[in-house]
Amino acid sequence: MDIQTLLDEDLSIATLPGVYHQFQEAMASDNTSFAKIGEIILYDSGLTARLLQIVNSAYYGFPEPIEKISDAIGVVGTEQLSYLILSTVVTDKFKSIPESVLNMESFWEHSIACGLIARELASYKSNLDPEKFFVAGMLHDIGQIVLCSKLPLLSMKFLLDLQSQSEQIDFLEKEELGFDHADLGASLLNKWNLSDFHVEIVAFHHRPNHSPNFAFEASILNFADLLANTMQLGSSGEKHVSSKSEEKAWEGLGISDQISLFELRQKISDTYDETVNLFLQAN
Repeated sequence: MDIQTLLDEDLSIATLPGVYHQFQEAMASDNTSFAKIGEIILYDSGLTARLLQIVNSAYYGFPEPIEKISDAIGVVGTEQLSYLILSTVVTDKFKSIPESVLNMESFWEHSIACGLIARELASYKSNLDPEKFFVAGMLHDIGQIVLCSKLPLLSMKFLLDLQSQSEQIDFLEKEELGFDHADLGASLLNKWNLSDFHVEIVAFHHRPNHSPNFAFEASILNFADLLANTMQLGSSGEKHVSSKSEEKAWEGLGISDQISLFELRQKISDTYDETVNLFLQAN
């Protein structure tokens, strides 16, 4: 079985909820006001409530409360709100993976941690958009969900084999299937019409040096994944790496003169629980 077969045989996986596409279409129109865009989101009361909670949380830290989606768009911006909608609808989309194959709560805890770390790291580079990195962290292992959903027995085998082998899970997947969860996730993001940035750094988050256009950005995502595992913030089934591997990846980012690894860990610890509750409360 190849990647396209896995994705094409299940329309529910290959498509995102309608509210996201309606929002994207409204953003692309020159004649759409903030109020009109807000109306699209208001049709989904659950999404509206969660978005307002997020923009009023420590995640953004605005001094004044934001009471309407149209106000949120004005303060946060359409692109940033688009990322928040995407992160929120994707966590809602995948809920039915059997617990025996993958613990979805732990999976999303790991993904959110990865997003928070990547977002924080990107904030130290003036030419990077931190919110894009939060989404990348949230979605970096999305291919794992597809594998667990479509090939549950094989996914269980990979996870069991990890206990007795020294290889990482992406190696086991590629050896058996000819592709790994990063390849599969990138193909899914491409089907969702996400940006080349997101598609590529998800594809290469285990091999950032192989990324043709976004090697540094993929390195941020790679390190965020490593640190989330080391801090044991949720789990997507991957092994923890050695401290030497983590230190090497940290040094490669070249931001240790702006923040220490200890300070980074503390910042993530301070915001992690609240962010998890915000994004997973409806799951």
